[in-house]
Amino acid sequence: MDDELYQEIQDWLFKSQRDLESAKVLFEHEFFDVVVYHCQQSAEKALKAYLVYQAVTLQKTHNLVVLLENCLDFDLGFEILRTSAEVLTPYATEFRYPSDIVEPDISEAEEALAMAESVLSFVIKLLPNKF
Repeated sequence: MDDELYQEIQDWLFKSQRDLESAKVLFEHEFFDVVVYHCQQSAEKALKAYLVYQAVTLQKTHNLVVLLENCLDFDLGFEILRTSAEVLTPYATEFRYPSDIVEPDISEAEEALAMAESVLSFVIKLLPNKF
């Protein structure tokens, strides 16, 4: 693997970790709408890190199910993340703007955090140890 590809994967993972850490800080302040958004972002960036590792040209999408389907082309184990992808995908946009949709509660935020952590952990375990 060349240095440029290695660095790009590292950059995606770093951003994923930062989104997850941001979500945890925001959780403490009960900003649950922003927590779930950052959880979706963390999962998206983790999946994109894996796809970059597999030399896939990234699509411009926030749809985690689409990204998951791409990951499944390389490892069927990603199927375990399907529910997480389905739950987290709407958080990319659902609470970003004022609407009639009820804001997420603490249990939704906790679930989103657990799901984002599981996606990032799963991806990291599949990558070589140097990541």
